Amino acid sequence: MKTQEEIYNEALNTFLKDWYTKTYPDDELGEELNSRATFYDLFEALENYQDVYNLFGVSDSIVRERLFAKLSEIMECPYEEIYKQWLR
Repeated sequence: MKTQEEIYNEALNTFLKDWYTKTYPDDELGEELNSRATFYDLFEALENYQDVYNLFGVSDSIVRERLFAKLSEIMECPYEEIYKQWLR
């Protein structure tokens, strides 16, 4: 189990586009992702009920699901918690 500081640092220092394009190199939408957005930014967008698609720069549900899955891994919480937060 990671410490809160480790979770924070991983989220802050992992860029959505970098992670996505390395993990899904055949998905061309990865190149369209916001290159400055981090998983911390995604967490903050969900916490503040902001439109995550604006943060991503891509309006694709598969991309969203993959990014949510990685965020749940970083945060060490079930995917369903991330998804429920997004639905609010």
